[in-house]
Amino acid sequence: MGIGPGAVDHLSLRAKEVLEQVDAVVGYTLYIDLIRPLVEGKKYFATPMMQEIRRVETAVDMAMDGMSVALVSSGDPGIYAMAGLVFEKCRDKGVFLGLSREAARPSGGIRIEVIPGIPALCAGAALLGAPLTHDFAVVSLSDLLTPWEVIERRLDAAAVADFVLVLYNPKSKKRTWQMEKAREIILRHRRPETPVGVVTRAMRKDQSVRITTLQGLSAESVDMQTIVFVGNSNTVAMDGIMATPRGYTQKYHLCRSS
Repeated sequence: MGIGPGAVDHLSLRAKEVLEQVDAVVGYTLYIDLIRPLVEGKKYFATPMMQEIRRVETAVDMAMDGMSVALVSSGDPGIYAMAGLVFEKCRDKGVFLGLSREAARPSGGIRIEVIPGIPALCAGAALLGAPLTHDFAVVSLSDLLTPWEVIERRLDAAAVADFVLVLYNPKSKKRTWQMEKAREIILRHRRPETPVGVVTRAMRKDQSVRITTLQGLSAESVDMQTIVFVGNSNTVAMDGIMATPRGYTQKYHLCRSS
């Protein structure tokens, strides 16, 4: 289940409904805290960061024991989150899967429903204005699961292709150099004055929204709860808003001219 930014008013109706109905909730400690008013009195299992496998295995084991379980992720569960790992662990355990669109629970297995949530890139983009109105690419700067060489190639290719870039996980306590290196790579192909949006804790308490330039982007201003939006060659910043034209004006002007 995706809980979006975490505020109750940004959860989907389906997410609220399921949280009311399930026997247990499993998730990262911060995410459980964000939805605690909705899960009071329920059995829950929370762990710190870096224990994703433990959380998934616990949720699957609970489900195999006959409990209904909500495994929660911030944003959307299929975007840098837990949905994929659930399917991997079920495969490893030899659990026969059934998706929620099937009427009955599979014999000897569990039924899974993936409940979408507002991803951080959408929450952040809404706070900035409209930076993702045209093609964009999303890259995580965390090299804990992906080699930096792969990340660097993806950044370079996306920058060359003039995608708007959305950068997840730009910096942590232990990963301090990746943001600056990413900026250097993108500057090979983008103007220094390219607009950049920096959004931290989007739609949560103490959120921060700032627009700067690629040249002015500082690694000191980001952390693990930050999403960085790097504009393409047409992105503009005006009156505190960051926007990327879709091309409607040019299209309809050409239509009128013809």
